[in-house]
Amino acid sequence: MTNFIKTDFTKRTLLLGLAAALVTTPALAQSGKNEFSGLITPPSFNAADKARIQKATDYLQNLGTAHGRFEQTDFKGRKSTGNWYLARPGKMRFEYDAPTSLLIVSNGKTVSMWDPRLQSFDQYPLSETPLSLFLARQIRFDQGVIVTAVSSNAQGFTLKARDRRKSSEGSVVLGFDQAANGALALREWTITDAQNRATNLKLTSFTRDSAQKPDLFVLNKPQKKK
Repeated sequence: MTNFIKTDFTKRTLLLGLAAALVTTPALAQSGKNEFSGLITPPSFNAADKARIQKATDYLQNLGTAHGRFEQTDFKGRKSTGNWYLARPGKMRFEYDAPTSLLIVSNGKTVSMWDPRLQSFDQYPLSETPLSLFLARQIRFDQGVIVTAVSSNAQGFTLKARDRRKSSEGSVVLGFDQAANGALALREWTITDAQNRATNLKLTSFTRDSAQKPDLFVLNKPQKKK
């Protein structure tokens, strides 16, 4: 995980949900190498919680293409809404409704962000953002990203995850609904930054697709208005 990516406060608060995590929270980077032994030891979980972690891992790994609506609430209680699109691995798009109107696109390698109000365009390597937690080709919760807590509730359960290397820099809580037949659905996530500011993003609708249009996941730098 890299250090905080510096940006202005307004942009940071807008992005605190998932997009959010791009610039306010260090990346929960996925890694195929076991580089972290001896740094932070993952907690021990009972058999039921281990099963929940594995079930969540399998669910995220098998997410393919989907779309829906989201509602984001930042740490000051301000709400914004929009559309999301997913094509795992690597690709995701967030379209914020007006007046925010922010557009965030991952093309599998780079995450691009366009703010039409500020006429600003920014790009970050996908691997250096928490979006990689959802979009990595191989989902792992036992290496660079670890689960530190599992909690059950009436709807299903939550997993709290964080970077194994940095004890003081933020976390993400994933909320899953679990049906009577055991089927999972990702319901929401909450990002908490190093200053303990939490922003929640709820998936208010979720529809699986057979395919997505490729151009949804392309965002080139727009021409600034004169």
